[in-house]
Amino acid sequence: MVTAYVMIKANTGEADRLKNSVESIDGVETAHIVAGDVDIIAKATVDTPAAVKKIAATEIQGINGVEDTQTYIAMD
Repeated sequence: MVTAYVMIKANTGEADRLKNSVESIDGVETAHIVAGDVDIIAKATVDTPAAVKKIAATEIQGINGVEDTQTYIAMD
């Protein structure tokens, strides 16, 4: 299994709506609105690194209101 954390920057006022959209994606376990440089942190657990790419680069970035993402794959 591959665990990844996706940091999501949202357009102003979009964090609540985006959190719900992100949580509905297959493979995303949780999403939390946070304070700091990003607005949402999502945790995904999937079978392959390619599945992480699909979630982050295709599904999350494809949601209207997502400004930017950064993805970190857990090494342990």
